[in-house]
Amino acid sequence: MGSDVAEVFPEIEKLRVQLLHNVEVTADFRRVEEEISHQEVLTLIENIILGIVTSLSKDEAPVLTLPNRSSWANVSFDSAIGLQMSSGSAVTAVRSDCASSVTKFAQILKILSVIYRLVQSNSYATKRDIYYNNTQLFGSQNTVDHIVDDISCMLKVPRRSLHVLATSKGLISGDLCYMEEDGTRIDCRSSSAAKGVPDVNSRLMVRKLWDTLHIPIFALVDADPHGIEIMCIYKYGSVAMSFEAHSLTVPSVMWLGLLPSDLRRLRVPEDALIPLTKTDENKLNSLLQRPYLSSQPDWQKEMELMQQSKVKAEIQSLAAIAPDFLTSIYLPNKLRYGGWI
Repeated sequence: MGSDVAEVFPEIEKLRVQLLHNVEVTADFRRVEEEISHQEVLTLIENIILGIVTSLSKDEAPVLTLPNRSSWANVSFDSAIGLQMSSGSAVTAVRSDCASSVTKFAQILKILSVIYRLVQSNSYATKRDIYYNNTQLFGSQNTVDHIVDDISCMLKVPRRSLHVLATSKGLISGDLCYMEEDGTRIDCRSSSAAKGVPDVNSRLMVRKLWDTLHIPIFALVDADPHGIEIMCIYKYGSVAMSFEAHSLTVPSVMWLGLLPSDLRRLRVPEDALIPLTKTDENKLNSLLQRPYLSSQPDWQKEMELMQQSKVKAEIQSLAAIAPDFLTSIYLPNKLRYGGWI
């Protein structure tokens, strides 16, 4: 970081030095970062099809096995990596001779054929394109989304290597420029070009910023269970995408705000606070049982405080103190004096 920034925000510079000292680069991460060739992806798909043909030649019903991406029993926690899929994780059998799974079997084969053509021709398609290519077979966009991730997990390759893209949901803005693979220069200072990093892509981008620039990553989210879960996914990953943990998680993420303790400390007006719903309480209880909470006692205390107070608040609630309180006082002081956990 520049010397002027270090002088204005000395606590951030201290954090950056500390994070660099603690950073761990594992052999597994280096392996994941290695580029997977088009031919490797094609061979993996061909092996799946070969297995199906072999089963048919033996007069056996073909079966596809998918790692179970929804069970916490299939993941382990590593403080340097986050949630990662266990090597001996349970699998789900998708049978071609079973009424309850034959449709999914056909859907997987269809998407595998699309991916094969995309990789072979070095072209790309969005998950939305795949859905509208055969809406009757897939039934919903959500089905395509899940199957693409299932295939990525089954083949053990990053989704980006399948040449399947997601539609834009995320936003990026700031003093940053980067070059895309096709040579397109993206200037994030331009409002017209500051969009296009959604879902998994958002997480890939944040991870890339940390790996490339080694700058501290702060999370500013609503003081509610949903906001906390979003932050946890950036930091530690999710069960569903645990097979890509090495390239998606950013364990260096710090919780800048909005902290439940801030609501009391800043005396946010009661009419700006929102009672927790039953759904909120269930989500909060679920978060408190996550394996990574044991390594974050300060986060746990904040969540327990929310549990006790039974209220939540959006970032905008700070406007009840003063219209510009967030940008003029809250964030500058948090960054200057190290008000993160």
